[in-house]
Amino acid sequence: MNQIESWLTSLSNLVWGPHLLILLVGTGIFLTVRLGFIQVTRLGVGLKEAFIPKPEQPKKKQRGDISHFQALMTALAATVGTGNMVGVATAIVLGGPGAVVWMWLSGFVGMATKYAEAILAVKYRVVDERGEIAGGPMYYLEHGLKKKWLGVLFAVFASVAAFGIGNGVQTNSISLALNNSFNVPMVVTGIVMMAVTAFVILGGVKSIGKVVGIFVPFMIFAYVGSGLVILIMNLELVPGALSTMFSSTFSAEAIGGGALGAAIRYGVARGVFSNEAGLGSAPIAAAAAKTDFPGRQALVSMTQVLIDTLIVCSITGLTIVMGGQYTEGLEGISLTQASFAYFLGPIGEIIVTISLVFFAYSTVLGWCYYGERSAYYLLGEKVIVPYRVLYILVAGLGAMTTNLNLIWSISDVFNGLMAIPNLIGLLFLSGVVVAETKRFELERKKERQSSAA
Repeated sequence: MNQIESWLTSLSNLVWGPHLLILLVGTGIFLTVRLGFIQVTRLGVGLKEAFIPKPEQPKKKQRGDISHFQALMTALAATVGTGNMVGVATAIVLGGPGAVVWMWLSGFVGMATKYAEAILAVKYRVVDERGEIAGGPMYYLEHGLKKKWLGVLFAVFASVAAFGIGNGVQTNSISLALNNSFNVPMVVTGIVMMAVTAFVILGGVKSIGKVVGIFVPFMIFAYVGSGLVILIMNLELVPGALSTMFSSTFSAEAIGGGALGAAIRYGVARGVFSNEAGLGSAPIAAAAAKTDFPGRQALVSMTQVLIDTLIVCSITGLTIVMGGQYTEGLEGISLTQASFAYFLGPIGEIIVTISLVFFAYSTVLGWCYYGERSAYYLLGEKVIVPYRVLYILVAGLGAMTTNLNLIWSISDVFNGLMAIPNLIGLLFLSGVVVAETKRFELERKKERQSSAA
């Protein structure tokens, strides 16, 4: 078993090597330039579309199963998770405070990547045999790029990765956190996780959309709110923390000593792990949104990276650097807990623990939808119920086990492999993305003229 784990670790390091990180960031830069820095020029429109309610458009113009907001919350449910707390802490320990800066930069260009993913997902989505919307990289690779074999590869990788990175490792994090902070037996957590997961996911994407639409905003505001309290109460420490981040990234000592390479590697890698821009997972949820134009939902999806990386991850990163606990030998969730406790006392650790529970559980719900849609693409409707049942069982088993190294390694490999066919599709279909963007801009111009009349 140890030999298998060692082999998988080597394979994971190969998959997530510099070539993939360069491809991820390079695709984001390419799309950013080709779309005219859309994450800056159209960010306000995206936020308005996502969060400001408006009258429904004529039903004949709309297709989809869930609202723009629910699609955004479903995607956020899957991405705002342990990466925002554990991933940021790990990046700082391994790459230094400067890793946060590279996390920001990768998140910035990742917004353009997420926009392109969503616009293609909506454009090439289909209606399945049950009358529900199905979309994502497998569909735009097949129908847009005309390379079904790439779509099949993506679907295989995604359907397997969902059990690990989106399920077992998440429920295990919940179980360990509750056991460490409140002495809750892991078996009890496992049973509860199976029950609450089954209650939501057996109802499909509409059920998932309704549930995450309620508690995802709450969990993000609670965690971010606590972090903002720390920043406001210790405002004098913020400039110093920012200075530490940038100096450890761009100073001559950092460049000469190799710290820059470590900061880039771990900052970019953990940033992508957190926001998933380029992996191809979030567009599966975007495809289910009720919308008349692909560009409308794409702008909404783009805001996901802003919330996940540029807001939630920043709160974690600043708190950790301000507290200085990263020099004490702590790592992972223990470092984030200690940093919040440093400023807020024992309540700080409890806030992080409870936030982790909700963050990780929301990831379980979001990734179930990603996995089952991928499995449906491969095997059809007959696989959906068995997939959900197996997913529920893995949620329980993940919470009950004390060693998830093998599952971590397998899911890490498949999670990275997902990105390769997806990024190929984004690059070769970038012309379609530009054309759809121009088409929506014309529609927005008509809407503004109509409202002004």
